[in-house]
Amino acid sequence: MSVVLLVAVLAFAVIRPRGLPEAVAAVPAAGIVLATGAIPWSHAVAEVERLAPVVGFLAAVLVLARLCADEGLFEAAGSLMARLCSGSPKRLLGAVFGVAAAITAVLSLDATVVLLTPVVFATASRLGARPKPHVYACTHLANSASLLLPVSNLTNLLAFTAAGISFTAFAGLMALPWLAAIAVEYVVFRFFFASDLAAGADGQPMPAPERKAPAFVLVVLGLTLVGFAVTSPLGVDPAWAAFGGALVLGVRALVRRTTKPVALVGATSVPFLIFVLALGIVVRAVVDNGLSSAVGHLVPTGGTLPALLGLAAVAAVLANLINNLPAVLVLLPLAASGGTGAVLAVLIGVNIGPNLTYVGSLATLLWRRILHQHDTRADLAEFTKLGLLTVPVSLVLAVLGLWAGLTVIGG
Repeated sequence: MSVVLLVAVLAFAVIRPRGLPEAVAAVPAAGIVLATGAIPWSHAVAEVERLAPVVGFLAAVLVLARLCADEGLFEAAGSLMARLCSGSPKRLLGAVFGVAAAITAVLSLDATVVLLTPVVFATASRLGARPKPHVYACTHLANSASLLLPVSNLTNLLAFTAAGISFTAFAGLMALPWLAAIAVEYVVFRFFFASDLAAGADGQPMPAPERKAPAFVLVVLGLTLVGFAVTSPLGVDPAWAAFGGALVLGVRALVRRTTKPVALVGATSVPFLIFVLALGIVVRAVVDNGLSSAVGHLVPTGGTLPALLGLAAVAAVLANLINNLPAVLVLLPLAASGGTGAVLAVLIGVNIGPNLTYVGSLATLLWRRILHQHDTRADLAEFTKLGLLTVPVSLVLAVLGLWAGLTVIGG
């Protein structure tokens, strides 16, 4: 029953009939597993307590990203990309990779998918370039470029808690995997979309509107990142640093009347936060009723390179079967006994693996909806073929980077 409910919740999240929020299915499912005794109340409460700080952190980062968008940060990024590419689609791809990787790392993958993708569409349109390579880069980098910082992805926040390391140690260990994944993606994209990139701009490019980067926003973001690094060794939840950054920008926006309190509350995406908590309860019910032992036989133990590769592979496969968020909830308790390396190997699998299929991550599902809003469709065969070319190589090289980092830095 727990498995059926989990599948139903994920199917609802993929389809989202009438645009209803994912929580519409997740909350009743959580209620059913509780009412039927599939999960004890004590386990459900423990799961909510475990996820609550992560959900609070996510809410603060979502508000921070929305305020940055309101201040013109993403329009400035589009203006920067247009200037850097000088009308060349190939240079535009490089600019999109750089901007998307940076935004994903600092403001999370949701910011890249929801806020940057429309800007990339507009920038490619002004240049007369074919948008496909550039908008595909947004979804791939939203997943694979989210390895660097704990704030880059909800899965990172969960792994960060389980790994028991500082913010700076996390970033240090994941720097090489992050660079390796981005490098593989770029090389494959240049090959895979060669004809689109060689077509050149169609007609005279339209001049891009000049938008300067909002200096105050950049300073606040920089100080927020410093706050993440400082609070972690002191034992203070990094969510407070995120909340501080959101508070500064939020108060400024309210004083200047560029936003309203209701808009700030809406930016937290409360239905999605509820969905995460309810999904955690359903996944815990599945784990309690046999999935943990079933998957446990497949999870390698130890911190050797083959074990890390095996963990990443299992995580990638599971992410494409049940979505990356449930996958990380299932695997982290199993991998935690293997130490920091094992936890981060799981993270590599659930972040890079979703580039293989539409259902691998919620970010990819969101990206598809944005494409539909721009009268563009993603071809399933093409998406899968691109994933087959990028995911296996990215996984192997990212794990090698992690293993090298563990050897040098320790963990």
